[in-house]
Amino acid sequence: MTATSTPSAGELFRLVQSGRAESRADLSRLTGLSASTVALRVEELIAHGYLEETGRGVSKGGRRPRMLAVSAGETIVAAVDLGERHMTIVLMNRRGEVLADTNEPLSLLDGPQRVLADVWEKVQELARDLPGTRIEGIAMSLPGPVDSRDGRLLAPMRMPGWNGVVVADLLREITGLPAHVDNDANAMAMGEFVERGQSVNELVFVKAGSGIGCGVIVGGELYRGYRGVAGDISHVALAGAPPVICSCGRVGCLDVVASGAAIVDALRESGIAVDHLEDVLALAADAHPRATGLLREAGQRTGEVLATIINFFNPRVLAIGGRLATADAFIAGVRQAIYTLCLPMSTDLLEISVSAAGPLGGARGVGDALLAELLEPERIDRDLRLASSNID
Repeated sequence: MTATSTPSAGELFRLVQSGRAESRADLSRLTGLSASTVALRVEELIAHGYLEETGRGVSKGGRRPRMLAVSAGETIVAAVDLGERHMTIVLMNRRGEVLADTNEPLSLLDGPQRVLADVWEKVQELARDLPGTRIEGIAMSLPGPVDSRDGRLLAPMRMPGWNGVVVADLLREITGLPAHVDNDANAMAMGEFVERGQSVNELVFVKAGSGIGCGVIVGGELYRGYRGVAGDISHVALAGAPPVICSCGRVGCLDVVASGAAIVDALRESGIAVDHLEDVLALAADAHPRATGLLREAGQRTGEVLATIINFFNPRVLAIGGRLATADAFIAGVRQAIYTLCLPMSTDLLEISVSAAGPLGGARGVGDALLAELLEPERIDRDLRLASSNID
C-alpha cells in the first residue's frame, strides 16, 4: 500500500490479520478511507470467507464496534518440520491456530520421493480427523540450507541423495497443492517470533539438535541474506577445536564438534554405548559426568560462535530450541561463553532463554509463512475480482 494508492480489500484484510485493526473504525482510521468504503470492502471480505465478525467491542464514546477477525473457515494448511529421524506435522487454520498435530518416525535415507510421499500420506491421515476441512497448501522445513532464489537444497550434511533437490516442486507434484519450503532454523525463528506475539523485532534463534543452525529476525522480518543462508553457523570453524573433518572439507566446524551427532560420536569413542541423542540426554539426566561434560562443552563452543553474532547484531532475545535445549548443561555452557565473550552493553538487556514455541515451533513457523503467501493482499484482490466477474 503506497501513500498515493487507495487501499484495496486485500490490504484491509492484512491490517486485520496483523492485529493492527480490529474493527471497521480502526480500518478507516489507519487507511483514511471513508466509513462507507470500508464497510463495502469488509462486507465483501466477509462474504467470501476471509473475515468474520466476533462480537461487540468496547465503546469509545459511540456505539460499540463490531469486532473483526480472520475467518477460520473450512480450509487448512499442513505444515511439516522434517528432522533426521522424525517428522512433526501440524494442521492449521487461516488464523494460524493448530487444529491437530502428530510426530512420526522416518528416515531421510529413504530419499526425497519416498519420504515426501510418506509425509503426504500422514498429512491426509491426520486431516481425516477434521471432517469438513480442505487442505489448501503444504509447507515444510528442512534440516539443511535452502537457496531462497529457487528453493534448492544446498549440500545438506545429513541428507544423502537430497543435494540439489527442489523440494517445493516435488511437493507440488505429489500433492497438487501450493507449497512452501524453508530451512528448519529459519522456520523455528519465525515460529518463535509468532509465539511471542510478533513483538520481538530483533531475535536470534539457535536450533541445537543432531545439527546446529541459526535463524535471525531483523525488524520483525526473517533475514535470509542473498541466497537464503544467513545464520548458517554450522560451518564456522573454531580455534582449538578437535581436528574433526567436516563434510565441507574443513576441520573443526561447529557442527562436527558441538552438535548432538558430535556428542554421540564422542561418547562412543569413550566406550560409552549410545545410539542417538536421546541416549545422551538420558545419561545427562542421571548426572553421568562424561555426558554432562560434553554437553556443557558443546554449549560453550556454540556460545563462542554466537558471541560474535550477539556483539554484531545486538538482539533483544536469544532463543535456543531443539533437543539440546532440554539439557541444562548445554544451556549453561552457552550462557557462560556469551557473558564471557560479549560486551556488557550487548548482554545487559539480552534475554537468553529456551524456546517459548516448543517442539511445534518449526512447523508453525513454516506454516505461518505459507499462510502469508496464500493470503497476500494481491492474491485476495485477484480472487475477489474473479468472483465478481463470475457473478456478472
